[in-house]
Amino acid sequence: MKSRILIIDDEEIERVSLQAQLNSEGYQTDVCSDGLGALKELEARLDGSAEYDVILCDIRMPQLDGFGFLEKVRKQYPLIPVLLTTAYATVEDAVKAMRQGAFDYLTKPFSNDELTVKLEHALNYRRNLKENIRLKQAIQTRYQFCNLVGKSRPMQEVFDKIQTVAPSNSTVLIQGETGTGKELVASAIHYNSPRRDKLMVKVSCAVLNKEVLERELFGHEVGSFTGAIKMKRGRFELAHLGSIFLDEVDDIPYELQVKLLRVIEEKKFERVGGEEQIASDVRIIAASKFNLRELVSEGKFRDDLFYRLGVITINLPPLRDRKEDIPYLAAHFLGKYTACKNMPAPITSGFDKNIPPEILKYLMDYDWPGNVRELENVIEQMVTINKTGKLEIGDLPESLVMPTLLNFKKQESFNLTKMVDKVEREIIEWALTKTGGNQTKASEILGIPRTTLREKMNRIKNP
Repeated sequence: MKSRILIIDDEEIERVSLQAQLNSEGYQTDVCSDGLGALKELEARLDGSAEYDVILCDIRMPQLDGFGFLEKVRKQYPLIPVLLTTAYATVEDAVKAMRQGAFDYLTKPFSNDELTVKLEHALNYRRNLKENIRLKQAIQTRYQFCNLVGKSRPMQEVFDKIQTVAPSNSTVLIQGETGTGKELVASAIHYNSPRRDKLMVKVSCAVLNKEVLERELFGHEVGSFTGAIKMKRGRFELAHLGSIFLDEVDDIPYELQVKLLRVIEEKKFERVGGEEQIASDVRIIAASKFNLRELVSEGKFRDDLFYRLGVITINLPPLRDRKEDIPYLAAHFLGKYTACKNMPAPITSGFDKNIPPEILKYLMDYDWPGNVRELENVIEQMVTINKTGKLEIGDLPESLVMPTLLNFKKQESFNLTKMVDKVEREIIEWALTKTGGNQTKASEILGIPRTTLREKMNRIKNP
């Protein structure tokens, strides 16, 4: 698509000359004889017409001069770079132009090459500016509440809490089992807060010894340990004015918890091996797979740090406690991964049109020890191996199709006879579903005679 340029000059010969030159170089151009007319032209394009990529404007014009025009454009159309031109160049005008926000300044007469170079610089600036805005919007869209799927009461309470705490600077503690979405909640808090334009730095505190984690969090100076050949800034320093997400905070060594507490209280720290006090204006969002209060009672976590981290606490429920959300989550992930695969039947609405009821039954019956993350992995796996464009029982992993058989070790106790009957029932139901109710094919994949299958089916029906 050709770049569109608006030329504003009260001298007709200048307008015609510039328009002819730029048109010959492949630009699309429009011309105006004064600033007021140009503002009307810009306003007319608010109806959806292609907007201008660059404005080339003379300074000395009747009614509204270039400086007055520039002031209005910077307020109303801040993404459009403006190049000011004049035949009466002064140092004062050049300084004024740049201070008021002109992209650049040209003195007449200027060469074709000079104009072309400055226009290309302005166009590159506009492209980069629009791309940065697009990326920022994409990031914010990614972390809107709509990506935290759930209509259950527990999840609605989580959404309400995120919305309440996001605008504040309070520390937040997110507690929940592995796979419940703690990092996604942390991201939603950051990207819906006043700090959204700054970095959110993530740190996993799991299985790191004290020395490594301390250097990771606070950085180190040259020579502070063997191999420290250059200074390194830590995560707290990188997150200044933004947020830091401390995942698996329950794994922070007890002795390092003191230094973390000091950072929260005093908002400053020193790099490892350093003496300089470094300011730390950082919002802390922590996450734990365990109940920190219980760890405090066991002497494994400092109580003072617990109270500072848990100013606001958000408890994420496991998926087994909000199974009514499974259909919506499954539909969400199905849409996500079918879009990547370009399946012939893309998601348009409602899970009931895309997830067969027999598959949904297995999803609802399963306890999901890996929570939402496990559900997402299952849907991704099913879409990846699917060849028909419609999910089938055969796409399900065995752990869902025969959960009783594969997960019996998780039971505290059970009746062996009832367990065997239950496993047999599930296997027969799986075989019949897989074969569309064809008993001959079902008996073949089970490796038993059809008569034996019929006997077992009768016994299941009439126990």
